[in-house]
Amino acid sequence: MANILSEILRHGLRSESFSWPQADLDTWQQALWQRFGRALVIRHVDAGSCNGCELEIHALNAPQYNLTGLGLRFSASPRHADLLLVTGPVSRHMEEALRRTYAALPEPRWVVAVGDCGHDGGCFGESYACLGGVRRVIPVDVVVVGCPPTPLQLLEGIWRAVTSARDSTPRQPE
Repeated sequence: MANILSEILRHGLRSESFSWPQADLDTWQQALWQRFGRALVIRHVDAGSCNGCELEIHALNAPQYNLTGLGLRFSASPRHADLLLVTGPVSRHMEEALRRTYAALPEPRWVVAVGDCGHDGGCFGESYACLGGVRRVIPVDVVVVGCPPTPLQLLEGIWRAVTSARDSTPRQPE
C-alpha cells in the first residue's frame, strides 16, 4: 500500500484522458434534439452476462465521456426509456423478464445487443440454461460486438441505433 501511495505522490493520479471533438458533440446533440426534443433515455438489462460488458458501461458513465453532456441518461424504468441496452446471452430465467421489459418500452424503441454474448451467445452459446443471443428473444436493431466492447464502441452502437431509419412494420424475433 505504501508503494502505491508513494507512486501517486511522485507521479500524480493517472487516468485515461478523453475529449470529444466539438463537431461530434454538436452532431450528437443536434440529432438527439431533432429526434426527441430531450435526452435519450437508456434502460440497461443484464440478461445473464459475466459482467464484463457492465464494467464497460460503468466506464462509459465516467466523467471523461460526459454522457449527460451528450444528452444520454440511464433509467431504472423501461416505461421512461427510448433504448434498451441488453448485455449477455439470454438465460432461460431472464427470458420472460426481457420480453416484459421490451413490451414496456414506449414506441419508437431501439434495442442494442452488447458484446459477443448478446450477439450470438458467445462462449456460452445455447444450452440447457442459455437461449443464446438477444435476437432469439426480442428484435435487435444494432449489435455491438466485442468481448467486452469498449465504451467508445458502445457509444457508436447507441449512435447507430438512434440515427438508423426504422420502418413501421412490427419486427419479430428469430
